[in-house]
Amino acid sequence: MNKRVLVNGACGRMGQEVVKTIVNDTADELVGVCDKNNEGKDIKKLLSLPGPEVIIEGDLLSSIKKREVDIIIDFTTPAVVMDNIELGLSNGINMIVGTTGITEVDLQRIDKLACDNDVAALIIPNFAIGAVLMMRFAAEAAKYLNNVEIIELHHDQKVDAPSGTAVKTAELINYNRISNQQNNIDEIEKLPGARGGDSNGIKIHSVRLPGLIAHQEVIYGTEGQSLTIRHDSYNRKSFMPGVKLALDKVMGIKGLVYGLEKVLD
Repeated sequence: MNKRVLVNGACGRMGQEVVKTIVNDTADELVGVCDKNNEGKDIKKLLSLPGPEVIIEGDLLSSIKKREVDIIIDFTTPAVVMDNIELGLSNGINMIVGTTGITEVDLQRIDKLACDNDVAALIIPNFAIGAVLMMRFAAEAAKYLNNVEIIELHHDQKVDAPSGTAVKTAELINYNRISNQQNNIDEIEKLPGARGGDSNGIKIHSVRLPGLIAHQEVIYGTEGQSLTIRHDSYNRKSFMPGVKLALDKVMGIKGLVYGLEKVLD
């Protein structure tokens, strides 16, 4: 079944890659794009893509009212993502969301909205299949090793910290860990935050620098040894196989799915 897809946040770095992927690498139809930038312009012309024009619109509700949409793919910002999700789901449209900054309370709200409207909401902190495997391996290691910290590194334009991937990784690790107590010393932070944020006993450190894309390492330490599990995305094309997988799976799902690993198998 060919799906009718609208990309929200289409002029951002990830949004542009998603638009290219839908047009060039899927049988699905790009029926609409939304963004506050380049409103009124043809996204296909901007990205040198073939086919009939698709004009960038600034208002998501207006855009979906004009056309039949099966799926909205959202790569916007944490400040507006929940408004976008609620708008899409309440109008009976399946949502695939790569925007981070979604809380546990948000997930409960999303699940109810999706179920009430008989549609799917795929909330995906990281679309890179290698990153999904990194998280899976880190969760498996937690059954045997207890002391762990996470370092996530992203480009300097990423506004939220820690990343959704780091938060999701910590959740998966804590699900398998025997204890969340890592040491018994009274630490002294000479600079506030030097030891990173705390997610139920797991320290998470966020790095933001130009030249990076998306990287994460999970470091386990125990007596006489350490284990490092690392994933690196060197460009945004690394996320596109996961986007295509989500597009293939979303129409067969009802309710909330949190994490690409839930549809990987």
